[in-house]
Amino acid sequence: MKSALAVLIAAMLSACISHPLEAPPPPAVVNAVPENWPQAQAQKQQHKTAYLESHRVAYDWFGNFAFSETDGIPYIALKLLPKLAPELWGSDDNFLDAVGLFIDERQKTYPVARGIGFSGLSRSDAQGNIDYASFTCGACHIGRVRLEDGAIDYLDGGINTTFNIVQFRVKAYQTLQKAYAGETGSKRFDILTQKLLAALDATHRQNPNYFYNDYRWAGKSFDADYEAAQIALFKKTSGQAIKQFAERTEAEYDGFSALVGKNYAGFESEMTAGFPGMADATGLSAINGYIGLRKNPLLKWFAGIVLPPEPGITDFMSVWEQDKRRASWDESHKRLINGGGQWNGNVPIPIYRNLIAMLTLGLDNTDVRVAAFADELLDGLPASPYPFAVDIELAKRGKALFAEHCADCHQPKNGKVYDTGTSMKRAYVVGALLNYAAHQELYENCSPETTINLHGKDIKPCAEFDGISMAGKKDALMSPNNEHHGYNARPLSGIWAQAPYLHNGTVPTVYHLLVPDERPESFIKSRLDYDQKLLGFSWDPQQPGDRDEGYSFKVNTIAAMSNKGHDKDITEGKKTYRLDWSNDKQGAWAIIEYLKTL
Repeated sequence: MKSALAVLIAAMLSACISHPLEAPPPPAVVNAVPENWPQAQAQKQQHKTAYLESHRVAYDWFGNFAFSETDGIPYIALKLLPKLAPELWGSDDNFLDAVGLFIDERQKTYPVARGIGFSGLSRSDAQGNIDYASFTCGACHIGRVRLEDGAIDYLDGGINTTFNIVQFRVKAYQTLQKAYAGETGSKRFDILTQKLLAALDATHRQNPNYFYNDYRWAGKSFDADYEAAQIALFKKTSGQAIKQFAERTEAEYDGFSALVGKNYAGFESEMTAGFPGMADATGLSAINGYIGLRKNPLLKWFAGIVLPPEPGITDFMSVWEQDKRRASWDESHKRLINGGGQWNGNVPIPIYRNLIAMLTLGLDNTDVRVAAFADELLDGLPASPYPFAVDIELAKRGKALFAEHCADCHQPKNGKVYDTGTSMKRAYVVGALLNYAAHQELYENCSPETTINLHGKDIKPCAEFDGISMAGKKDALMSPNNEHHGYNARPLSGIWAQAPYLHNGTVPTVYHLLVPDERPESFIKSRLDYDQKLLGFSWDPQQPGDRDEGYSFKVNTIAAMSNKGHDKDITEGKKTYRLDWSNDKQGAWAIIEYLKTL
């Protein structure tokens, strides 16, 4: 391992290298408005259904597979958490509904909520190890919307607006503290182990299929025999496995507390409660480095530097149609230009974008196959079509306005970042040190020589990109810092399902984005009902409906939660683009209608 000083010096040197910006891509083609929306809507849905079916294996890995076969939360321990502290967790049907993970009715026999994977699905040796659980890609990127008839439409590649990753970690920590019953020394692990094993025996006697629900997938059977064998293996390794789980849970809580204390002073209680549909993902990832340093006497002083310098809380993103955000090589094949998938486009290569999200969990031996299957799935995954009615004539008027004022920026493969007055806190969180560390960790997890087995064939998923060898191109894994101080203007396919808007989710609907003087100071987030008129999920606290959903979200509480931005007209060259439609609301309504068709 390099010394902390060497890492810091290398990071500083890397940050001093200048990289000239390239010319923007050609003007975007503006999609036509369909003459018959119900027909077009049905065709879009059929296309997405067919795509998912043709990518079934990749979709299953995206939705259900754990990020590591050898690390994470012991799966049996995870399912026992509500037995230790039922008051902290959710319903008997789904204890993880307390943190916004839901039972996907399309896979009713799956033994846990959508968004949790267990390693038995990917492990070749059925009983070669205990099953470990982790969040999956689908935890954040399979969303829901409620239709007019009350049915749920699943948004594959969209956003799970109800998932509260912070609250999961807090509840896991609180569960352990309850189990310890005040014990603080090493004896606390023995107490926890005894209570988990007692709960295990009582639960399994009552239901021999409690942990796996007799689930079957791709010829694998997680039946009562599999469950009994896993329980025996868990008991055999329980002392070590449970201690490691407890220490990791405590360390993550400690690290998150340090992050909150550093970047969210005065906002600690809100951050600890968590915001469903949001996370400080850069901070969560950096916590892993903080954990490793904080107990080392020689490096303890360095631990605080590892954490990001600014608040980085953002909304989750939709991840469909990654081909429209795909970067390309410059003429020298040294730099990637004209593309970006995240808020500020700082990870230009798709498989590494997937990997960096996985590395947020801090697991050892991250399963690169998950990232590779996600790359395969998301490259051409269609956006979910708007599921409600559209006024076609109004949409046609909106198309012309969109072409004039929006399309030049919101075009495919536009890697340029913009400062339109939104909070720049998120844009500055990846400093020189984090940039350098990310390069290193991404390369260690997937170098040009890394080999995995996909669809029965050995492949090297990081050997090349866009036909160009990645050998000697480690610098391309992250874009230079001076090129991502701002936010991408992403293509707007499926933008109806990205609500709320701006990178920090502080604007509830497209109407409020276009008419900034009506933006509310607080609104309801995480409802599943939809506001078809203003284009966003149901947000108005004065219209509670008949369901107790969502949470109150107050904007402008800290700088990182500012709802300012994208609210003033901008001029580039001789052309002025209208962003504030307050004096032309008819134009705003037309653009809203057009966006429904994308």
